[in-house]
Amino acid sequence: VDSRAKKNYRNCSAKQLLDEGLFRAAFSSAVYDKDESAMNMVIDAYNAASGANLQGPEDMKRLLGIFSVPEDISKVLSV
Repeated sequence: VDSRAKKNYRNCSAKQLLDEGLFRAAFSSAVYDKDESAMNMVIDAYNAASGANLQGPEDMKRLLGIFSVPEDISKVLSV
């Protein structure tokens, strides 16, 4: 986890991160919250900005390398 970004954006919603142009952070937030509508909002915005044609959350996860947090994770290291 990028500690500087975490400090600056920790209280932001996926929509607020998206408004800042932080597609990866916005999508990560939506995945963490398990919010399908926010994931689709980020995908639609990304498609519009880049001209891509991503069809769903799985395409975006593969593109950005984002996946759900494994259940056995109990500690996170900030760098």
